[in-house]
Amino acid sequence: MNAANALKNNSFAEPEVAQIGDGIFAVIQYDGGWCLSNSGVITTPSRTVVVDTMATERRSRRLREIVDEAAHPEAALAVVNTHHHGDHTFGNGAFAPEATILAHELTVTNMAELGLALKSVWPDADWGDIELTLPTTTYQDAYRFPEGVEVLHVGPAHTPDDSVVHLPDDGVLFVGDVVLGGATPFCLMGSVTGSLRAIDRLRALGAETIVPGHGPVGGPELFDVAEEYLLWLQDLAKTGRDRELDPLALARGTDLGRFADLRETERFVGNLARVYAELDGAPEGAPLEVPRIFGEMAEYHGGMPVCHA
Repeated sequence: MNAANALKNNSFAEPEVAQIGDGIFAVIQYDGGWCLSNSGVITTPSRTVVVDTMATERRSRRLREIVDEAAHPEAALAVVNTHHHGDHTFGNGAFAPEATILAHELTVTNMAELGLALKSVWPDADWGDIELTLPTTTYQDAYRFPEGVEVLHVGPAHTPDDSVVHLPDDGVLFVGDVVLGGATPFCLMGSVTGSLRAIDRLRALGAETIVPGHGPVGGPELFDVAEEYLLWLQDLAKTGRDRELDPLALARGTDLGRFADLRETERFVGNLARVYAELDGAPEGAPLEVPRIFGEMAEYHGGMPVCHA
């Protein structure tokens, strides 16, 4: 049985496994909301590269089954974490100790600092038995596997440590949470200015297939939506500053218009907080009061956002 058929015949109820290239698969969790993140599987005769490892024990173990079904028998195993958030890294343990786990050096620092804190945000989620498993190999600017898989640091964007995985010969790009599919961009822990710069850089790579960290696979139009939103956000924040409105007040008084259909609209408040900080001269990716701002996001939403992890 070839890899594509193996994946299709053993699909799990929650993820959709789509073949997007020769030996390249996107593992998509719908609807892509909080903690329902995507993964990638890149198979070659010599190496299998997994992009992100999901949030919970159950989901990461199913991902490991999908990987094992697709991988060539003698291939080495590697994992790339696109950033430090737990919904992309908590499943690392399902691939340890045999996998080389690669991430940007800041990803390791941030993972070690936060630990399993994400569990406390949604304590009722079905996390299972997970342990913090840090990457075993780090890089600074770029890393290239011998098989031609490129890993590039493009943060600060969604976070200071964002990585993307580029397959230049296949026109495929796994972008982590720098760009999302059908969801509101989220820059609270990164940078709006940096995200716009990252989008320019990613667009220039010329990939035709874009796998976001959440939501359905798309094309370069995903860049266009994110860019349009972020530019609108910057202009709005400048107006709010002139009116002496804090981010929550500005958000409450603003019609989202063409962006109202994006999921997780509560991120609007966090994004405004980031733009305000940048307008005040804060460095890109500088730490903000995330718990307080997340509380304001929940207030805007009318309650804690739902997590189906």
